[in-house]
Amino acid sequence: MQAPEFWRHGGWQAWALTPAACGFAAAGRLRRALAKPIKAPVPVVCVGNLVAGGAGKTPVTLELARLLATEGRRPHILTRGYGGSLAGPVRVDPTIHDFRAVGDEPLLLAEAAPTWVSRDRPAGAAAAAAGAELILMDDGLQNPSLHQDLALMVVDAGYGFGNGRVIPAGPLRETRAQGLARAQAVVLIGEDRNRLGAELAHHLPVAHARLVPDGNFEGWAGRRVLAFAGIGRPQKFFDSLTALGADLVAGIGFPDHHPYRSQDLAGLLAEAERAGAAAVTTAKDWVRLPPALKSRVETLPIRLAWDGPADEKLIRDLVLPLLGAR
Repeated sequence: MQAPEFWRHGGWQAWALTPAACGFAAAGRLRRALAKPIKAPVPVVCVGNLVAGGAGKTPVTLELARLLATEGRRPHILTRGYGGSLAGPVRVDPTIHDFRAVGDEPLLLAEAAPTWVSRDRPAGAAAAAAGAELILMDDGLQNPSLHQDLALMVVDAGYGFGNGRVIPAGPLRETRAQGLARAQAVVLIGEDRNRLGAELAHHLPVAHARLVPDGNFEGWAGRRVLAFAGIGRPQKFFDSLTALGADLVAGIGFPDHHPYRSQDLAGLLAEAERAGAAAVTTAKDWVRLPPALKSRVETLPIRLAWDGPADEKLIRDLVLPLLGAR
């Protein structure tokens, strides 16, 4: 689904849905109160967020995998595999699994480190621990079944916490106070125009980062492109192309994790051809395209970049001590 506009700015819908939101929040509190988290054989670092939809968890997880690899460590990644049919635990193999089996994000994560899909997080952690020194859990801040040795809360600086209300009255999976109480640090992604970082710094250490094109991106300047994306907030992708100087003839959004059909692509490709533009999408969307049409669509890969050495050091100083002495 795509987030409704009142999730961002509020409105009568948010007020009308407040009783349901109170029920949702209460159910979450009860679930956590009754849970007995299982401790994995190796440390678990959770990369989570408060807001439904994309905040940048996967790029943060990929950056942590890179950071650990440069230290000669062996992280494995654990994810639920949203949208996939396999319950797991199963280790993702891109040569035999597609997004219908394991979801789209696990296919990207598996390029960086061994990745496990498991709806049962403790079972997935047990399977991963056989070959891992540390588990990076992509999402799961609200999942109380597995003990988290470190929880990083990822926040999109441009969206923040929306209208500040809990689902369905707003975008929050739980109250802001509850989430901040369980996290040990915040990764704030994007330009902090509203000084959200200064506000959050009253509660937790904040590492500032941004999403940047990965690889050679100079060729986008002046190119006519038709962009489409089925992610949490497609406009972020369209803005990235515009920032690179691309001539965006159209930006077409789909629901998050949208399973593209041949009909979808046929219409998009025809529109791009009429406009004399290249069809371009995200790496996450590209894995969900019909195989026969993938060669006709370009991607703009992105990666997480820290704003400065102090931001990377903050995260290193939190993660690396979990591994102890080499």
